[in-house]
Amino acid sequence: MKQRAPLTITNGQIVGADGLTSGAVRCVDGLIDSIGDVTPQDGDSVVDAKGKLITPGLVDFGVFAVDKPAFHFGGITRAAVMPDQSPPLDYPSRVRLVAYSGKPDLWVHPLAAATKGLEGSELAEIGLMKDAGARGVATGRGWIADSGAMLRLLQYATMLDLVVVSHAEDAGLSGTAAATAGDMATRLGLPSAPAEAEALAVARDIMLAEMAGARLHIRQVTTKASLDLVRAAKARGIQVTAGVTPAHFMLSDLATAEFRTFARLSPPLRSESDRNAVIAAIGDGTIDVIASGHDPRGPEDKRLPFADAEPGMAGAETLLAMTLTLLRDNVIDMARAFELLAANPAKLLGVSCGQIETGLEADLCIIDPEKPWIIDSSQMAAKGGNTPFDHQPTQGRALSVFKGGVEITA
Repeated sequence: MKQRAPLTITNGQIVGADGLTSGAVRCVDGLIDSIGDVTPQDGDSVVDAKGKLITPGLVDFGVFAVDKPAFHFGGITRAAVMPDQSPPLDYPSRVRLVAYSGKPDLWVHPLAAATKGLEGSELAEIGLMKDAGARGVATGRGWIADSGAMLRLLQYATMLDLVVVSHAEDAGLSGTAAATAGDMATRLGLPSAPAEAEALAVARDIMLAEMAGARLHIRQVTTKASLDLVRAAKARGIQVTAGVTPAHFMLSDLATAEFRTFARLSPPLRSESDRNAVIAAIGDGTIDVIASGHDPRGPEDKRLPFADAEPGMAGAETLLAMTLTLLRDNVIDMARAFELLAANPAKLLGVSCGQIETGLEADLCIIDPEKPWIIDSSQMAAKGGNTPFDHQPTQGRALSVFKGGVEITA
């Protein structure tokens, strides 16, 4: 999708690294050309933001499906795709195919499978997959239990300057658990695993990353013990970053009370104290990325007993609105919100976007942060409407989305 004429978005509140400023953004040849007190020139396509926010397009780090309508609805202009596809992204040609799958109106950045078949033992051809378009390497939905294999992965990724994306849950403890061990799991009779399964995995992966001098991104950090480990590692100068999805700061295991399988997630929902610890970690900078974890599931996967249902949620359409709740609760400000949603994931991927700065890709949104709407699983644009926020009133919608200075139409 090539920009044919310059675009000027006028009369907006521009979300920058230092906060909000009034003005316009002009885009030329797919890049941001000028910001602030900008006057449209002859031949420009002009869009009036009508006082709404002009923001970077969201960069969704770690999705399991390329779901364009859902991404466009949610203001997402780029998606980093997990290797858990069918077949897995463990071969260069598969990576290349996924990298082109979003064209022309969505950037798709594959994360290569760390091991062949995502089986956790033999390393995949990571160097060749980087050449094919991989922007990182991921363990997928599972954890690499073999510490030797994980160390080799981290060392190899360091040489290739790729971030390693880890799902941190000790499979020896978590097994096939559907819930976090505690009062709620006991009351419901659900197979459960201790929350410490996450902390053990986080601790080991951080230690190995320190040994290898690697960049490690732990895709979902959902417990206080794990967050304390990440916080301490950052203080020691280890290159570790942490992510989370809105489900783990909006919901606790109380949401499983009615066996509603839309709340069957991986990792499972945690205690209320862990949920509050996640919110605190977003506020103090321990968490670097908020991502949707977009994993749409159909009725064949969700209309089952809770323990038998597949984990996952359709999160792309609700990512923005759920993150904006943190502003209304005075946890973060607007600049920090888009650091979490755009700037930081763009840095992890090594792509030139995620901020409104001259010279960067013109991936932009016009957003009304106050626009009210009701989340309805039956009306979602995603391939599956399995949202744990079903029927919840919320605020915040993307009104217009631009990729490379070209407006995307549904």
